[in-house]
Amino acid sequence: MTHPVHTPVVAADGGLVRFTLADLLTGVADSMRVELSDAAAAEPWLTRLVGEEHALEALASGHVDVPARPELATLALLLWARRWWPASVALGVPSLDPALLDLETAVATAAVENVGEGMLDGFEATPGELFDSAVEGLAATPVADEVRGLCTRLSAWFDDQDDVVRAEAAARLAADAMPGQRAYALAAGAGSGASGEGVVTEGRASVDWARVPPGVLDAAEDTVTWRVVAAPTATRLEVEVTGALADAALTAFATRDGEVVAEVPLQLGAGQFAGAVDLATAPSVHFGLVVGVTAEDVAGTTAADRAEVVSLVRAREALPPAARTLAERAVALEEF
Repeated sequence: MTHPVHTPVVAADGGLVRFTLADLLTGVADSMRVELSDAAAAEPWLTRLVGEEHALEALASGHVDVPARPELATLALLLWARRWWPASVALGVPSLDPALLDLETAVATAAVENVGEGMLDGFEATPGELFDSAVEGLAATPVADEVRGLCTRLSAWFDDQDDVVRAEAAARLAADAMPGQRAYALAAGAGSGASGEGVVTEGRASVDWARVPPGVLDAAEDTVTWRVVAAPTATRLEVEVTGALADAALTAFATRDGEVVAEVPLQLGAGQFAGAVDLATAPSVHFGLVVGVTAEDVAGTTAADRAEVVSLVRAREALPPAARTLAERAVALEEF
């Protein structure tokens, strides 16, 4: 099964709408696949979205490939970026402003609800919830004119939904948005120090994007260093993860033969997370090290997965501004 990092989706009521990541990121998403999980739930919006002939095909086979709807392609790209965008100082992939992503996703979600009424019932986030999460970070932005335009559209949409409070809030934000630069407080930290006295064993590891929150750690490989240090009073496991982009509750898990043998809470420092814990006994074999959740049901990313995504994202710099997200355009403006 293709990993979710490669398959942007919009989770509809009774089904999924899938896109190919390379198509979305290169701006040439010509087709999409509608997969049904509950035909009865999907039927109210299915015909409206794909037409009667394709709807019958989907109901008969469980899926159908159809020309892409631009509203859905836009939403799929934004949802993917909110979860998988590989921000990395080391690789030259800029962080995207989450407030701008949320605002544009709110507008895109409202647009999909307009073309497929009932399609997003029970969706992961409503336009209102996305707008609420965006508000705090939008006081100053290098794309103030575009923010004003999106907020004006949202205000009208909320008004049509009889959401007077949000309609007024969006109108106020449209009036108050001002040009400005976004300050990034954190950046990649310095590399780990060299091996010192008492080091029993050490190693490096890469962060699996699927196991950590988005936008927290640099997406480059080999950012994790660990060492087991023997001292007179205790044997300690020390872990450092360079490239902190935001704060979060993170834990590193030492594993041996697939079993967790130690947990290391990580604290944010100057551009990195770090932590240490005493070990009951010195290790007799090499450790493995996992940063983030270790649940067995997590579909992990591989180094090849991550390299392919980074390559596609870096190529987006050559796209015209209209083909890039608002958050990407803001970063480009901040660079000048």
